[in-house]
Amino acid sequence: MDNPSGRRGHFAPPRLSLRFAAVWRRNFLVWKKLALPSVVGNLADPVIYMLGLGYGLGMLVPQVEGVSYIAFLAGGTLCYSTMNAATFEALYSGFSRMHVQKTWEAIMNAPIALDDIVAAELVWAASKATLAGTAILAVIAAFGFTASPLALAAIPVIFLTGLCFAALGLIMTALAPSYDFFMYYFTLFITPMTLMSGVFFPQSQLPDIVRSVADILPLSHAVSLARPLLLGQTPHNIALHAGVLAAVTVAAFWLALTLTRRRLLK
Repeated sequence: MDNPSGRRGHFAPPRLSLRFAAVWRRNFLVWKKLALPSVVGNLADPVIYMLGLGYGLGMLVPQVEGVSYIAFLAGGTLCYSTMNAATFEALYSGFSRMHVQKTWEAIMNAPIALDDIVAAELVWAASKATLAGTAILAVIAAFGFTASPLALAAIPVIFLTGLCFAALGLIMTALAPSYDFFMYYFTLFITPMTLMSGVFFPQSQLPDIVRSVADILPLSHAVSLARPLLLGQTPHNIALHAGVLAAVTVAAFWLALTLTRRRLLK
């Protein structure tokens, strides 16, 4: 299989072209056939969590950090749902296209490099996560949990969060021998991170040593950006939080691409 990426070495920097857009479009056209159940599925779980916990625990916890618990929970739920949407797409759907259906190998018979295919998977997973996150944002606004125009600024945060977790998910996709492998990723990384990143309760409640770990997690930075925006406030340290998410995206994508080259370009 003649591919420029293979000749340049597995660890070479990504070399991308606009041809990735054709692969992105292919994924979009396939998804469009099942768009409605996909959107409803992405909405149901976080909305149930937000309303169930928000109104249930909210009766016991009148205010958190000066706002109602459900308003506090809304920002965390937005980031949590975005992370989940990007992760599931990069893992399960991406693995299906790469390993089970051999779609990636078929596409490489056209004049499209593996770098562009992996980049298309990254952007597609982030795009799908952005759609899911924006739908959650609309639900949050419809219920009156945010009324500030600043909430619209959360949409770029949603996209950046989607890119970050899609890139991390693609690393697992490149390593996975089967679907069962992904349970380790959720159990050992996604679930603990969700509990430590201020989604359901303030990080100030964590022990100092746990909080020091939580402060470097990408979901913590996403929540630190999104929650103030939904509350009509300007986030602190915007450049720091956005920079961490961007840095994780770049590093994780490069590693995912390296591992994918080793797997497919033999």
